[in-house]
Amino acid sequence: MDELLARATRGVDMDAPDASWHIFWNLMAMVPWAALFWWSLVFVAVGALLGWWRGRTWEGVVWAAVLGPLGWVAILLRPRRPLPPPLPRRRP
Repeated sequence: MDELLARATRGVDMDAPDASWHIFWNLMAMVPWAALFWWSLVFVAVGALLGWWRGRTWEGVVWAAVLGPLGWVAILLRPRRPLPPPLPRRRP
């Protein structure tokens, strides 16, 4: 924890009025943004697949984008959307 605090407060004047912003930006610089982006795309793709399987593609995308893997559970708990009845066949 001491190492994390030292990295977050590196180069920050604690008496400055904007010290909290500098600490915030130092913490944001430590976040692995590329990995978060790619994992989010994987979560949304799986959510879209599960949503398509349940007849609710866009709902699956939205749930996965908002909740990540927990969105998968949300879409799996929803009932399947019933298919419309088939069209009557025309006889020649």
